[in-house]
Amino acid sequence: MKKKYLALGGALLAGALTLSAPLAASAHDELIDSTPKNGQTLTTLPETFSVTMNEPLLTLDGSNAFALQVTDAAGNYYGDGCLTEDSATLSTPAALGAAGSYTLKWQVVSNDGHPVSGEIPFTWQPSADAQLSPALAAPPVCGEDPQPVVTDEPTSAPTSQPSPSAEAPAASAIDPALVGWIGGGVLAAGLVVAAAILIASRRRRG
Repeated sequence: MKKKYLALGGALLAGALTLSAPLAASAHDELIDSTPKNGQTLTTLPETFSVTMNEPLLTLDGSNAFALQVTDAAGNYYGDGCLTEDSATLSTPAALGAAGSYTLKWQVVSNDGHPVSGEIPFTWQPSADAQLSPALAAPPVCGEDPQPVVTDEPTSAPTSQPSPSAEAPAASAIDPALVGWIGGGVLAAGLVVAAAILIASRRRRG
């Protein structure tokens, strides 16, 4: 009887673990609110971007498991990387650039110790006088200097080398009126020379 009881107990324990597996998976915290909301169009910049879970966040000192990142359609980042945890809410100071599509990416630690993450797409349509922030090439880190996106801009020629315009002026840079004046002067000079030759020829014949 004792063996059967132990065997029965083992079977019950195995069944309990099997039944508890989906329960543990469903115990992850859930997102119940956010700023901005999924698919929202913002016309004014909020004070912060945030996500709020249905349970207080699990605090892990010295962990980087928490994250809030804002990116535009080109994959550039915005913000200062500083996070504030307040019970079930994680927030960061809001910053956006030019109008367009953006995504708020978030990650928190659920009460069961597992990380929970997601993405919230939204649209930014600022007013003409809205204060826009520069795009960053890498995720910002709180307290560190950001890395602005470097755009490809034409550079000036070295001062030691003459510019093409100094060697030979471009045709478009020549004044058409000047060309006409020079052409007229050359034509007049040619007429004077021709007249002189004609006069000299008649004198020889006479």
